[in-house]
Amino acid sequence: FSAAPASVASAPQPYSPALVWMASLAAVVGVVVWAARRLFSSSCAPEVQPLAMAAITCAEVDKRFPPMLNDNALRAIRGQPVDRIPVWVMRQAGRYLPEYVEYTKDKEFFSRCQNPEVACHLTLQPFERYDLDAGIIFSDILVVPQAMGLDVKMIKGQGPVFTTPLRTLEQWLAVEEGLLARVGIAGVAPDQQAAKVIEKTPELAEALSYVYDAITLTRSKLNGRAPLIGFCGAPWTLFVYACEAKKTKTYTECSSLMYSQPDLVHRILKVMAHFCAQYLIRQVKAGAQMLQVFDSHANVLPPKQWAEFSLPYLTLVADIVKAECPDIPMIVLPKDAPFALELLVDSPYDMVSLDPTLDLGKSHRLMQKHNKGVQGNMSPTVMYAPTDKLKAMVAETLTEAFGDGSVLPRRYIANLGSGMNPDMDPENLGAFVDTIHAFGKR
Repeated sequence: FSAAPASVASAPQPYSPALVWMASLAAVVGVVVWAARRLFSSSCAPEVQPLAMAAITCAEVDKRFPPMLNDNALRAIRGQPVDRIPVWVMRQAGRYLPEYVEYTKDKEFFSRCQNPEVACHLTLQPFERYDLDAGIIFSDILVVPQAMGLDVKMIKGQGPVFTTPLRTLEQWLAVEEGLLARVGIAGVAPDQQAAKVIEKTPELAEALSYVYDAITLTRSKLNGRAPLIGFCGAPWTLFVYACEAKKTKTYTECSSLMYSQPDLVHRILKVMAHFCAQYLIRQVKAGAQMLQVFDSHANVLPPKQWAEFSLPYLTLVADIVKAECPDIPMIVLPKDAPFALELLVDSPYDMVSLDPTLDLGKSHRLMQKHNKGVQGNMSPTVMYAPTDKLKAMVAETLTEAFGDGSVLPRRYIANLGSGMNPDMDPENLGAFVDTIHAFGKR
């Protein structure tokens, strides 16, 4: 994985259906949009809590760092003209690079995230090969549950494994108690624990100071070459990982808990949302110039359930962040959940990262109507094509979406629909980046 301003507590405006670009989803989308509006207006929608820190602008943070030499990605997400289509890719610092494999061969995965110098080095590695328009800090979405007291390890051949699955109220109460003990609080009644933990999340988020140090160091060493992206996992995605405890194809445990104990799941998601928000705020103050929230398990949920168990907490995260950092650009990735695009048209996020099943041009035009943008969404499988074929497919995708390139699109950042795989050819990524930059050039 590496890697919202209307309040969710506000009454929504009546929904006017936008352009339906996938006929097979049209009926579902209409129902889901209605359901989402009902959810937002209901009393169960999470409320934004008072914030402990003073608001800060990006300009204030920028004063501490070298001036930008390439701000195309920032200009794109803000709807400003660009001189080339900006591009970066998820997992651009990863195992497809021989130099990454060599540098990390004696370093345990989470130790790489926890060492600011190592994380900085890995973030910058792809810039030695490619003319990228953004970097994303080397880290992992699961540092958040780690910081909340859950034990997770990265096991070779298995991926992330939680020592103890999170599946009962008693387990979650123990997590809350542990968090409160960390800030010197004990004896809180169980029904008041979650609220007290939320109150203390600004302090608790300091457990991830190594990420903030890595961001500050990396942005300084980027020296204005490109913006630096900070990120976190969506509350729903973090819950799925903690509940399932290991890779799964059936998502049995999280689905069972969601349907049988929805109040418990909402309680967990709300606390996680506040923790994630405070984590992101501190990334911005450390120097992150854009933020991305990865809902990597969005596809686990049917549309109606995604609107209940994921969307409100994605919105809560962004609302809290935007209240504190009002001009920070934010991207959300609802992985493999194409129905989510319509539900995000009036969210606090500035850009939606698309999966490859969506039509890029139609999705871009839809979001443009709402002063928002899109990122993506070329299929990662293009990386397995011969280089000449890859170049032709990338150029064709851009031409179909945006015309001949005589006018470069605003509010668009090129990316893959998901991240780089270990068996992909590094040379093909260079061709991918160069072809995107060449679009519209005469």
